Amino acid sequence: MEGRLFGIALPAARLALVTGVLCGLIYPLAITGVAQLLMPARANGSLVRAADGTILGSRLIGQQWDGPEWFHGRPSAITLTDPADPAKTIAAPYDAASSGGSNLGPTSKALATRLDRDHWSLGTDQPELLSQFLPSDMLTASASGLDPDISPANAALQAPRVARARHLSLATVQDLVSRHTSGRALGVFGEPRVNVLELNLALQGAAPGS
Repeated sequence: MEGRLFGIALPAARLALVTGVLCGLIYPLAITGVAQLLMPARANGSLVRAADGTILGSRLIGQQWDGPEWFHGRPSAITLTDPADPAKTIAAPYDAASSGGSNLGPTSKALATRLDRDHWSLGTDQPELLSQFLPSDMLTASASGLDPDISPANAALQAPRVARARHLSLATVQDLVSRHTSGRALGVFGEPRVNVLELNLALQGAAPGS
């Protein structure tokens, strides 16, 4: 009986070992090597660096941009536990270590209150937005809370504010938006989008003293 069990267990152990080595070691190392060889920038996080090598951010992860002189990304609903009170949470926009959405449904009063508050806050720098139809990504957060892109319609509505704050012509800002708008992948998948980090860096280059 013991010999029979040993005869069954030994092949199973060998299979588990071989599978573990192939799938847990050889395959990941091979894929990592191929990625580093063919697309090192993407494999390392699509990082954007300054001329001196300082990391400015990632093309794949949104970040907070404060002030009327910048294009703002899609709102982030990420929260973290409040260090001062574990029973509460605090806002942690674009925190990649805690990616997630608010999970509030369309009938949520809390969501309606936040959307109304954020809508009115947009009018602080752009009163004209209070009477306009706004793209959904201008007020609503995504499921990840890390979106690095906004829609071209969103960017177009922000352009007048940015132009005024930086003392640039609206045409100049609109041209920057157009040059940093990406189309659908392969012409079919996804939607046109504007990467906020790349757009703001180009904007800074156009008006570095603003």
